[in-house]
Amino acid sequence: MHVPDGFINAPVSVAAGVVAASAVAVSLRGARRELEGASLSGGAGSGSERTAPLAGLVAAFIFAVQMLNFPVAAGTSGHLLGGALAAILVGPFTGVLCVSVVLLMQGILFADGGLTALGVNITVMAVVTTVVAYAVFRGLVKLLPRKRRSITVSAFVAAVISVPAAAVAFTLVYAIGGTTDVPIGQVFTAMVGVHVLIGIGEATITALTVGAVIAVRPDLVYGARGLTAPLKLRVNGELVDTPAAEPAPAAARSHRRVWLAGLATSLVLAGFVSFYASASPDGLEKVAADKGIDAKAEDHAAADSPLADYGVEGLTDARMSGGLAGVIGVGVTVVAGTGVFWAVRRRRTSEPQPGSSQAGPSGVGPSEAGKSV
Repeated sequence: MHVPDGFINAPVSVAAGVVAASAVAVSLRGARRELEGASLSGGAGSGSERTAPLAGLVAAFIFAVQMLNFPVAAGTSGHLLGGALAAILVGPFTGVLCVSVVLLMQGILFADGGLTALGVNITVMAVVTTVVAYAVFRGLVKLLPRKRRSITVSAFVAAVISVPAAAVAFTLVYAIGGTTDVPIGQVFTAMVGVHVLIGIGEATITALTVGAVIAVRPDLVYGARGLTAPLKLRVNGELVDTPAAEPAPAAARSHRRVWLAGLATSLVLAGFVSFYASASPDGLEKVAADKGIDAKAEDHAAADSPLADYGVEGLTDARMSGGLAGVIGVGVTVVAGTGVFWAVRRRRTSEPQPGSSQAGPSGVGPSEAGKSV
């Protein structure tokens, strides 16, 4: 659903850019709390060294899976948007940033999604999908039994709904600032119809991925926090919570294997499996061609990029060119994403927290306070 340059006029593109920038700014603040919460709940071995790379890995995984277009109807394909997946794995604010990083890398390096339409793409593909998906997900989790299966089912439904929601958002943007004169009813019907089908593919990928992570490390899934109710003991006729278990040793709870497995999976998907992806146009491309929305489409400003269209300039072997471009994309995205989230966590942990004992009214730090005990 990457919107190219020329679909939306300049004033609306600028307005969408303001909305996207505001959403990213809010998400930066929210992501600090989410990453901090992951650190505090993670026990030993947690902190920015743990949470930032995992959030960066989610961005890289979304980039990789977005290269895997799957057929959904005659002559049409779809691909993962990733908002639901990111929101459930790392939190809604961090999820917005994950998808935004992916869209930025795609637009700058691979000429996928217009640069003047970057604000539209972030608003539609990052903000709308993440907010809608997480709202639906949280509502379902509260209604369903507190089981791991409920998380997977909720993820599936949330992902299904998030994709046509993004299609509706694009239609509204087009209705306000579309550069072609196409009846909005036709655009709405076509966009929502095809993206309902794409949503099923999105939901399948999301549910399988969330289920796989929960099966191995449920503590790494933001949406599964508090899934297990505390064990109750009857004492003197009253039910009381059992004492909290001691955190597992850092070595036993190391996230390194999960991170390496996720990175390897992303590299395989982008470097090898992507060669077998559907070559049919995605939902927006198909609707644009059929309805004439693309009549005033413009060439991408980065069309001369050596990685444009997910191929490496100079390589004539299509399999090698596409695979190498995918591997480069995963590498760049995981580095960029990890850098962003590491900076967010670093700033959060460097800020004095309310009630911290770093410096009391008398200026006595924790080490000196400990000496007086």
